[in-house]
Amino acid sequence: MHRAVSLAIAGTAIAAAAFGVGVAVGQQTPPSANQGVTVSAPTYLELSKEVDSVEGRQLRLRIVTIEPGGVVANHSHDGRPTVAHLVSGELTERRDGDWVKVHQPGDSWTEGKGVVHWAQNKGTVPTVVVAVDVFKP
Repeated sequence: MHRAVSLAIAGTAIAAAAFGVGVAVGQQTPPSANQGVTVSAPTYLELSKEVDSVEGRQLRLRIVTIEPGGVVANHSHDGRPTVAHLVSGELTERRDGDWVKVHQPGDSWTEGKGVVHWAQNKGTVPTVVVAVDVFKP
């Protein structure tokens, strides 16, 4: 009986040790450096030239999807600076005057003070834009 108790205790000790090793192996130290990460050059606006104060404003990120034939109505960006990035599709942007730009996937642009524009999806697939702005609700 002594031998059976000893074997049971030894077996329990081995199982506990194995469990402890398994837990330790499953834990990872947080990385201290980036690996396999690429960051594009920034597209930005100097906010001090765009807004008087950030009080009461939000930094807002939205995904905007424009269906084929869809239109974003004419609007101003005074007091609402925006940085945009086209993920997919194609977007034809028209600003005051005769300014026209056809944005392609991967394009980034800014919309700051003095920009009045509208845009349309003339393509056959939805256009997806990531838009980040400083917004006052």
